[in-house]
Amino acid sequence: MDGRGSEALTIEPATVTDAAEILALQRLAFQREAQRYHEPVLPPLRQTLAELVAKFETHLIVKAIVEDSIVGSVRASAEAGACSIGRLMVHPRLQRQGIGGALMRHIEAHFPDAKRFQLSIGAQSMANIRLYERLGYTITATESVTDRVSIVIMTKMAQRPALTTEPSGSNQSHDGGAPS
Repeated sequence: MDGRGSEALTIEPATVTDAAEILALQRLAFQREAQRYHEPVLPPLRQTLAELVAKFETHLIVKAIVEDSIVGSVRASAEAGACSIGRLMVHPRLQRQGIGGALMRHIEAHFPDAKRFQLSIGAQSMANIRLYERLGYTITATESVTDRVSIVIMTKMAQRPALTTEPSGSNQSHDGGAPS
């Protein structure tokens, strides 16, 4: 995990046995956010192991692995056609190497029936906002959380392949033969 990007990256669903390692990574990854906002008690830093373990019941949690270590994670859940994504994290030494984007594409692919994807992020987290914008997300709302912290809500409509249908009155025979 030297940050050169030469190691093989594997992305797969996490299990409860990964919870402690994911929580340690979460605390490391969100330290920079806490410093940015002068807010040492951001929710990702307060989450307990028991709370994270409980998320496995309601969320799909995905992990990125390099050299047998978890170096990234993201979680999501879906309800009524909307997929809510949260806690995207990448080890600070491996950021800006495509791991976050790969995790996002992987989690989105696991929710093929979602009509839209939504996430929230600190309004001052410009590098993260740019990542999500490159992935097709747009800012749809801003909310004040505290006097020091505002978040933006970002949304991406699901991309559906165009349906190919024959126009009515087609002159193709139904047995695959030539037009009559």
